[in-house]
Amino acid sequence: MTPRHRARFRERRALCAALLLWSFLTGSAARAEPVRAVVELFTSQGCGACRTAEPVLRELARQPGVIALTLPVTYWDYLGWKDTLASRPLTDRQRAYARGRGARQVFTPQIVVDGSGFAVGSDKSALDRLLREAAQHGGLPVPVRSERRGDRILVEIGAMPEARGDLRGDVWLIPILRSRSIAIQAGENGGRTATYVNVVRGMQRLGTWTGQALRFDVPGIQTETGDADSWVVLLQGTADGRPGRIFGAAKGPGL
Repeated sequence: MTPRHRARFRERRALCAALLLWSFLTGSAARAEPVRAVVELFTSQGCGACRTAEPVLRELARQPGVIALTLPVTYWDYLGWKDTLASRPLTDRQRAYARGRGARQVFTPQIVVDGSGFAVGSDKSALDRLLREAAQHGGLPVPVRSERRGDRILVEIGAMPEARGDLRGDVWLIPILRSRSIAIQAGENGGRTATYVNVVRGMQRLGTWTGQALRFDVPGIQTETGDADSWVVLLQGTADGRPGRIFGAAKGPGL
């Protein structure tokens, strides 16, 4: 190889290394983008009105800074079709939200933003307003990070700026089914195929948070509940056992 060829080879190798580094850095930045809002949709396959909320949540789920979750509830199962994705803990979660705000009844479709803003799930203008208000109030103030390392999942929770002495919260690891289409055969949606995104398949409490930084190292199998293929981590305030404001969140792979 002549000196000229060696020089060209070194230039090409340097260029390739630079491109690889740029790709790594930009990819890491995309993965590390902080979550700015968490949206929960309480819904049911037996609820005729819920079909108008599904595309709203699918649109939200495509936004990098948003965690959009589907939480199927059980209380419409008597209408002729048993929801195949619903579970009692998700129904209990919605009822706990209702008790916390003094509401006597629950309904579907209902959207909850950051644990503290409530609207009809199909009302996009109300949802946009809640998201704007959440951003104006500081969004999610506590950094949360999660990653898989081999057969383990590392969860890191940051500290709350100027944490109060009475501050309490729960750290949740939530198995997620990223997409599922269901052929509904009876009830108000009989004959329709519904497509759901980011379906919650369980809620596993990792521990209590009091405003200080925390770290959890948990078996990856805890995210493999049922047919789940990803996970979400939520840091949520609590009062009298009821869910309150969400202070931080992190997405798992593919979300």
